[in-house]
Amino acid sequence: MARNILHIDASARSEGSVTRALSQKLVDTLSGDETQIVKRDIGLTPLPILTEDWVGANFTPDETRSPDQIETLKLSDQLIAEIQAADTLVLGVPIYNFGVPATFKAWIDLIARARKTFKYTDNGPVGLLEGKRAFVVIASGGTASGSEIDFATPYVRHVLGFLGIHDVTTYAADQLMVTGDANIIAAQQQIDALAA
Repeated sequence: MARNILHIDASARSEGSVTRALSQKLVDTLSGDETQIVKRDIGLTPLPILTEDWVGANFTPDETRSPDQIETLKLSDQLIAEIQAADTLVLGVPIYNFGVPATFKAWIDLIARARKTFKYTDNGPVGLLEGKRAFVVIASGGTASGSEIDFATPYVRHVLGFLGIHDVTTYAADQLMVTGDANIIAAQQQIDALAA
């Protein structure tokens, strides 16, 4: 059982969202009596995109940041603290126009910070979030997960790996406009198998 779960929902839909339903099913499956869950709904409460002030604050050394710069990075610091504290990530990520929702990309931009969640070395970048596992729920209307037009699934897997999270399991309820509920049922069965 997971001890600390960070649950991210990126769907813009509050009702009828497949990723919301399946990611909640995953959280319920992975949780025990002692599990701490942090839920961040970035679909209904979108995150801000990066600005020139944010970039300037981020590239200013910690010890020389102004109070305004510290405030500018406050949300990013909070999001990073959430992911650092988690041993398990559950991410609900619908495919919008072949990629991830803009608010999910905003979350990545706010947590992918050099010296915080990755570092540069002589051998290239190294992720600093090792020892965590991630469960990713992908849903789409027409895009086949893993196909040449799916830019969401490989992006999520790549960026998690860049941050040091290599234990990634994906559940796809894809092509729902084509298959109806068949792929939702298949994903539910895969989650049920995880519980068993």
